[in-house]
Amino acid sequence: MTSTPRPHDLLWLTTLDALEGISDAWVKNAWHIGLPVVVRRDVDANGRIPVGVRGLKRDQRAAGWVKPEHIARVVSPEQLAEENDLLRSAFITQPPVQVAVQLCRQQWPWCWGITGSTGYALATGIPVIHADSDLDLLIRAPLPLLPADLRLWQSQLSHALCRADTQVDTPRGGFALAEWLRDGKTLLKTELGPRLVSDPWSGEK
Repeated sequence: MTSTPRPHDLLWLTTLDALEGISDAWVKNAWHIGLPVVVRRDVDANGRIPVGVRGLKRDQRAAGWVKPEHIARVVSPEQLAEENDLLRSAFITQPPVQVAVQLCRQQWPWCWGITGSTGYALATGIPVIHADSDLDLLIRAPLPLLPADLRLWQSQLSHALCRADTQVDTPRGGFALAEWLRDGKTLLKTELGPRLVSDPWSGEK
């Protein structure tokens, strides 16, 4: 691994005991190294990567840690948003994937990717999405983006085949795009917890 995984990246681990800090009983029965964990926001003094494990049930979520040397493979949300791969996907008939294909066919002034259950399904082939599933999206925004461009993105999604939610990832944390466009403020999810801000890039209230 040459770079530090970022929030929302999917990680495959080298061994079962690479997953640290989780005591939830269901994890032992539901998770194995053939399934990825997802990078979450947190900080560890010893340099471990914060990760989350998902089970097949909606309430099965657990938070743990992984040492970088135990990461075998990384797949980013952006890698899952390739039009040709989506068209070949076993899930192409599902509304979330069709909406993602439509987004791929347009030019956007940022990098974006697919997260949540749709991203998990695309990365693993496990059918955790259905006709009523949401589409969770991620925009990488190392620099401030024009609100007019973001409103165009949001407007298109408001007429999509399924509900779609977008998180915007800035150097200071992540925020919900719809909330920020609607209220002018948003809860910025940082490594140290959420903060209410008006400018997610500067962190100013």
